[in-house]
Amino acid sequence: MSAPQVDGWQHVSSGKVRELYVPADTASVATATELLLVASDRVSAYDFALEPPIPGKGELLTRLSRFWFTQLGDVPNHLLGPSATSTPVPAEVAARAMHVMPLTMFPVECVVRGYLVGSGWTEYQESGSVCGVPLPDGLSNGDRLPEPIYTPAYKAPQGEHDENISFERTEELVGADVAAQLRDLSLHVYSEAAAIALQRGVIIADTKFEFGHDTAGQIRIGDEVLTSDSSRYWDAETYADGNRTDSFDKQIVRNWLSANWDKQGTPPVLPDEIVERTAARYRELIDRLGA
Repeated sequence: MSAPQVDGWQHVSSGKVRELYVPADTASVATATELLLVASDRVSAYDFALEPPIPGKGELLTRLSRFWFTQLGDVPNHLLGPSATSTPVPAEVAARAMHVMPLTMFPVECVVRGYLVGSGWTEYQESGSVCGVPLPDGLSNGDRLPEPIYTPAYKAPQGEHDENISFERTEELVGADVAAQLRDLSLHVYSEAAAIALQRGVIIADTKFEFGHDTAGQIRIGDEVLTSDSSRYWDAETYADGNRTDSFDKQIVRNWLSANWDKQGTPPVLPDEIVERTAARYRELIDRLGA
C-alpha cells in the first residue's frame, strides 16, 4: 500500500507504523531541517505488519507521545515548536502527525523493565537473569523488580528481529560515554513516567526508547515515547487483585496471534472482535492518563 500524499511534503520512507516526509522542496532527509512523522493505523507484532489496521490508532499513538513529551519536559526530544518550522502541516493529518527535527539515531533500542514479564520472564526461568542482569531468586511472572533494569537491544533493519545485547556491546556500538547517557536517560524517563502513570492508576511494566543526536550533538528522544506500541501498560487495581495479563496495549493482538499462528509464513487476518477490543483499550488508556 502506497503512503498517502501530504500537501507540501514528499514521502521518503515507511516504517512498520509511521510514514516519514520531508518538505516538498527538500532534496532528501540528509538536507532537511524539519520532518513530518505521520502515524498510520497499522498494527505490528512479532516484526510483522498485520491486517486489518486498528481504527484511530495513529491519532491515539500521537496523542500519547505528545502527552509524554510534555510531561517529561526536562528531557530533550525531537519535537519542533512553531517558531522552528516553516512548512505547514495539513489539517487532514495534523491529529496523527508530529513536526520534528532530523536526528542521527543510535542503533540501540533502550529497553527498561520495571516488572518481570514477557521474554524477560522466559529468560529468568532459564537463567535467573534478564539480558545478563542477575535477579533475585523466587520471583514470579509479573512481579515488580527490586528496581528497574536497563536491557538494551540492537536495532535490526526492518523485517529482521532486534537482538538483545549487553551494556558492554552498547559501549562498542556508540562509545562508553554515550552508552552511559542512554542508560541513565532511559532509567530516568521510565521512573518519572511510571510515577506519573501510577498516580492515575496505571502501571508501566516495561517500555523502550529510541534516542538520537541533533546537529549540535544534543541527545534527544526520537520517534515515539511511552505509547501503547512501545510500552506495556497495566491497570494498577486489576494488578493488585492478581491479574497480570490484562493490558492497555496491543497484548490482545499478541495473545491472539500466539494462540492462532505458529509464526511461520504470513500472519492471519485479525478478527473484528480482536480489532475492536484493541481499539477500545487504546482509547481507555488515553482517558485514564488524561492525555
